[in-house]
Amino acid sequence: QVQLVESGGGLVQAGGSLRLSCAASGSTFSSNDMGWFRQAPGKEREFVAGISRTGSIYYADSMKGRVTISRDNAKNTVYLQMNSLKSEDTAVYYCAAEEGPQRTIVAGWGFGSWGQGTQVTVSS
Repeated sequence: QVQLVESGGGLVQAGGSLRLSCAASGSTFSSNDMGWFRQAPGKEREFVAGISRTGSIYYADSMKGRVTISRDNAKNTVYLQMNSLKSEDTAVYYCAAEEGPQRTIVAGWGFGSWGQGTQVTVSS
């Protein structure tokens, strides 16, 4: 099972930007589908963005145009660039990985490994 460590969260003003990173170990990173999810207080976890092992990219409709997911297989890292942040983007952001047969990249049940999360707080 792959181990994931997120970083890059923090406090940012509305309209600002953050880049989250997720470093993976314990698996052949390039063979993993990767995803970013978030969970705000009192809300269910939701899909943000995903990138398959073949490079296909998916975004939640609510995030399109404001986020960019990318991966660097040489560094075993997946990134989430977030721009024009809003207060409603405040949440714990989780990185997820799946090294088995691809199931889905846009739902949490498609991933078997999760990071501990990184807090993103957007002040208005």
